[in-house]
Formats: sequence, C-alpha cells, structure tokens
Amino acid sequence: MKLEVVSRSGRVITTLDINPDATVGELKKKFQSYNRKYYVARQRFTLPVKPGETRGTVLSDDAKRIADYGVSDGGRVEFKDLGPQIGYSTVFFWEYFGPMVIYPLFFLFPKYLYPHISAQPSAHALVQQAACAYWVLHYAKRIVETFTIHKFGHATMPIANLFRNCAYYWGFAAYVSYFVNHPLYTAPNETVSKAALGLALLMQAGNLRSHIILSNLRAPGEKDYKIPRGFLFNLVTCANYTFEIWGWILYSIAVQSIPAFLFAAVGAGQMTQWAIAKHARLRKTFDGKDGRPKYPRRWIVFPPFL
Repeated sequence: MKLEVVSRSGRVITTLDINPDATVGELKKKFQSYNRKYYVARQRFTLPVKPGETRGTVLSDDAKRIADYGVSDGGRVEFKDLGPQIGYSTVFFWEYFGPMVIYPLFFLFPKYLYPHISAQPSAHALVQQAACAYWVLHYAKRIVETFTIHKFGHATMPIANLFRNCAYYWGFAAYVSYFVNHPLYTAPNETVSKAALGLALLMQAGNLRSHIILSNLRAPGEKDYKIPRGFLFNLVTCANYTFEIWGWILYSIAVQSIPAFLFAAVGAGQMTQWAIAKHARLRKTFDGKDGRPKYPRRWIVFPPFL
C-alpha cells in the first residue's frame, strides 16, 4: 500500500510503498532506506491529529501492525526527527563514572587541589574517609545496576542528555567533595556521623532491593505499566526514590556540609517530580474500570508528607 509521510507542519516528505501487514518497526526501516540519516532510534511516527485531540497517537515500536492503527492505503503519518540518539546505558555509565572518580581526587590529592591552603592536615578525619567510601560505593553500585538490573523502556535518548546529566553529576561531585575534603574542614560529632552513614548504607540496600523488584516487572523494551508490589512498594509508589532521598539526607547529616545538603535537596526535588508524574500515570492506567485493577492507595514518595 502507499503511505504518505509528512512533517509536523504538513509538508510531504515522501511516499512509501509498504506491505499492509508491516509493523511499525518495518516502517522505520523502510523510512531509513529513504534517508540513511534518520536511523530507527531517531524516528517517531504519529497519526494526524484528529478533531478534539491535542496531539496524534504515537506509533509504538512493538510488533503491532500499522493497519492496527487504522492506517490504510493512501493514509498518512507524521514524522518527527528526535535528533541524534545515544544508548541509555551509555549515558548512565558516564554520568555515574564521573562522580565516582572526581570525588576521591579531592580526598587523595589535597596538596594539588588546595594549593592556596598552607596548613595541610596529616590525615583525614574518620568522617571524611567514610564519606569518600560511601560516595564511591554508591556510584559503583549505580554502574553495576545499569548493566545487570535496569531494564529500559526506551533504548536511546537524545545525545544532549549526556552533556546535561554529566554536568549535573560531575559538577555536584566536585562541589561537595571540595568542601567535605577541604584541609580546613571541621569534622562533626563522630558518633552522629557513623550512625548517619550506617543508616545511609541501609537506604542503599533498600534502594537496590527496590530496583530489583522494578526490574522483574517487565521484559527489556516493554513499556506497559504494572503495579509494583512487595517490600516498601506496598506503602509507597516510588520506594526506590524514597530510599535514594533518605540516603543523601543521611549522608548530608553525617558530613554537615551545606553543598551536601544542597545536592540532596536538588536531587530530592527532581525525584519528587518524577514520582508525582509516575503516581499519576499509574492511577490513570489502573482506574478500576473495564476489568482493570484499581491502583491501591499509597504515599507517592516521602511519607508522611507526600
């Protein structure tokens, strides 16, 4: 059948001759043969906007046929260039590898990174040693999870995200480490620091357990939402974020540094936005109608406040 591909402004790009039983994936491969620049991960097709709609239905990358979307001979689909793409796992690796390496530099080489400070301490305080170990362990855990546990709903993301994410993680790593490992840093109460970091490690264990539960909910590339159950998920929609937020709050309490509290606050703010959006999607998807289960009443991310 003949399928007209148009831009979002309505300009005709090309007309493809494609099998009526072709899937969306096959459509993308066909379009790539028209223009090699637009590889499959860079393409997104939608149906034209219908009256009363604000945007067209996205043709998802699964085994679903184009005809299942109501597209027939002489029909048209809208094409959007998503721009240069990069794999999720690649982005995650670099955004986590940076902090894991940057933070210890200020701990290991104060002579070179604090040249303006004449009074160099002979040894780091216990809290500085423990905080450095915690930081490195956290990001090492993140990298291992990226390649062994996480399953991504999308294979790629815009390459611009790599630079934005790395700027955030790498920048905060240097900012926090600079002050926590500063030669003039005054260590807080050791008992408080050890207790806070000990609890923070438990939060990391809880975060790992949460990621394993989420990973078991779907196969790689699967996008359908499912209701997470078990562990803290019986009380909180985004238990993984709950543990993550508490981990950085406890780290900040341990080191008693304003940059650490700022890092925890910014991270908590972003994770809260993601959690609110996910909670809303789950409640909308599982509305209890037409045989669908009803999403249970739960906290969103940070009981008893949210």
